[in-house]
Amino acid sequence: MNKNKVGLIVGSLMGLFHAVWGLLVLLGLAQSLLDFVFNLHSLNSPFLVMPFDFVRTLGLIVLTFIVGYVFGFIFALIWNKFHQ
Repeated sequence: MNKNKVGLIVGSLMGLFHAVWGLLVLLGLAQSLLDFVFNLHSLNSPFLVMPFDFVRTLGLIVLTFIVGYVFGFIFALIWNKFHQ
């Protein structure tokens, strides 16, 4: 298993999920979704979605890509170690 490719795939997926979240914030739909998910879990949401900020959203996407890449890389490294 190629460690770099797995890292890029996992990182890209995590970044994409958070880009979608950023889009929901931009469109004003994030609070409703958050309230809906908490409601499904029989919880009151203590969180309020902040106004959209491009720099903050870009930071979120970049950070989650990096974390996803690291997790994917480590997963492939461990996989290769035990499946030779």
